[in-house]
Amino acid sequence: MKLSHYDFDFNPELIAKYPEINRDEARLMVIHRDTGEIEHKLFKDIIEYFDEGDVFVMNNTKVFPARLYGNKEKTGAEIEVFLLRELNRELKLWDVLVDPARKIRIGNKLYFGEDDILGAEVIDNTTSRGRTLRFLYDGPYEEFKEVLFRLGETPLPSWVREKVEPEDAENYQTIFAEKEGAVAAPTAGMHFSKHLLKRMEIFGIEKTFVTLHAGLGNFRTVDVEDLSKHKVDSEQFCVTPESAEVINNAKRNNRKVVAIGTTVMRTLETVVSTHGMVTSQEGWTNKFIFAPYDFTVANAMVSNLHMPGSTQLMMVAAFGGYNMVMDAYKVAVEEGYRFGTYGDAMLIL
Repeated sequence: MKLSHYDFDFNPELIAKYPEINRDEARLMVIHRDTGEIEHKLFKDIIEYFDEGDVFVMNNTKVFPARLYGNKEKTGAEIEVFLLRELNRELKLWDVLVDPARKIRIGNKLYFGEDDILGAEVIDNTTSRGRTLRFLYDGPYEEFKEVLFRLGETPLPSWVREKVEPEDAENYQTIFAEKEGAVAAPTAGMHFSKHLLKRMEIFGIEKTFVTLHAGLGNFRTVDVEDLSKHKVDSEQFCVTPESAEVINNAKRNNRKVVAIGTTVMRTLETVVSTHGMVTSQEGWTNKFIFAPYDFTVANAMVSNLHMPGSTQLMMVAAFGGYNMVMDAYKVAVEEGYRFGTYGDAMLIL
C-alpha cells in the first residue's frame, strides 16, 4: 500500500469545529464487513449491535494543557512551547517542542505568565523530539504543576480551530479520562456519555480500560509514498492484569471485543501474545498498522472519520478492508458526515 492510496476527495468544510451538544448524538456509520452493508445511525444506537458479555475496550488517558505561550529572555521574542512529556519530576525536566525553533539555543531562558511567574532554561536541543527544558520554580512540585497547567492551553489541533475556547478544556476529553499524559485526545471515546455508559451496563455490555498517552505523532503527516519507510513516534501505554483478564475472558467465550479508537487498537496489537491473548504490560510502542495486517484481538472497532493520508485512516482501512472503508469514506463525504476530532464516528463489525 502506498500513501496515494489513502487520498480521497475531501472538502475541509466537513471538519467539525465543535462537538455535538450531546456527545452520544453524533452520527454513526455502521459497516458490516460480512455483507458490505452500510447503515446510518446515531452514536447512542451503538448498543443495538452488541450483547451481554461483549467488551468495549476504552482508552482512559487524560489530555493535559500542553501548549504554553511565553517570551525569550533579553529579546522578549514571543515563543510557543508544546509540552510533550515529563522526563524528571524532581528536576522539573520536560521534553518540549519550541516554535520558532531555529532561534533557541542551549542556555536560553524562557519566561511564561504575568510577571514572568514561571521560567525555564533550555538544557538540550539535540533530542529527536525537539528540546529539553528545566523549569525554574522554587516551590513544591504540586504548586509548580498547578502553575504550569494554569498557564497552559488545551492542545486542540489547529486544523480544527485556530482559537481555543474555555469549553475545549472539557470537550477535548473523554468523560472517563483519568491517567494524565496525552497531548491528543482519544477521539472515538469522546462520543460516550454517562447515560450511554449506564445503558451499556443495563444491557450487560462490559467495559474495560487501557492507557495509551497519545502524542503529536497522531497529527504528523506521512511524507513518504512507501508506507514501510514511515516511522511513528513512540507512545507510552499500560495494560493492567485486570483489563487483560476481562479481554481474554471475552475471547475465550467468543464474545465481541470492541476497540474504541485507533489508540486502543494499537495498544492491543502491541501486547498480544503468540497465542492471541492479551498480556499485562507497560512500556512504549511505535507500532504502525497498515494493510495487509492480521488483527488478533478486537473483532470490532469504533473510530472517528479521519483526514486523507492519515495513519489513523490507514489502520481503519486495514481492519475494515481497504476497498470497503474507502468506499464508505466516499459515502461519508456525500452524506455530509463531520470529520476529525469533534466529528462523527464509524463502527466496523
